[in-house]
Amino acid sequence: MFLVHHKTAHILSLQSLITRCCGQRISTNQNRTLTVADLRQLLKEEYLLLSAQANLDSIAFLTQQIKRLEKAIKKKVKLKKAFQCLLTVPGIGEILALTIMLEAGDISRFAKVGNFASYCRCVSSQRLSDGKSKGSGNRKNGNRYLSWAFVEAAQLGRRYSERFSRYYDRKAAQTNTIVATKALSNKLARICYYIIRDQVAFRKELFTH
Repeated sequence: MFLVHHKTAHILSLQSLITRCCGQRISTNQNRTLTVADLRQLLKEEYLLLSAQANLDSIAFLTQQIKRLEKAIKKKVKLKKAFQCLLTVPGIGEILALTIMLEAGDISRFAKVGNFASYCRCVSSQRLSDGKSKGSGNRKNGNRYLSWAFVEAAQLGRRYSERFSRYYDRKAAQTNTIVATKALSNKLARICYYIIRDQVAFRKELFTH
């Protein structure tokens, strides 16, 4: 997870650099195919090119190391059926599925889906009385790794699922992108609760608007 965080930081840094200097947005998918030759076409100043190339080299190196670690971890970890089921959710790959499976543990310890979503830090910690805010609860309660996993799943899922994307866009229009991401992560946590509990694959019908 530490390496994945760093890889993401380099991807965002490279995208930001190209946007600032070229006025051109590079998607994550386009980022995967960028070469040094492409960077030379985009960036004319040597210091900008070297900075972008450093990001590109770091992404390639971290990708290689993450894959090596994934392979070693999968040899060691006893995969449950839930792991394969989680992989059917748009936006959830092997690392996120492993994180969710291992950090959730025995799903039966959560009496209701709301308990699981709360443990994943996917629900508001605000305290209300008569409709008025009376402060917030302890935001550090719950599992920070599951919180990270479902936020990542929300960011990735809206790229691969039209339903996820529409839900996110509607929430973002009503509030802001941070709240929209949190709302989508809450939806995904709830879906994954039932997927793990019932050992079933994801179905689009599970994602209700």
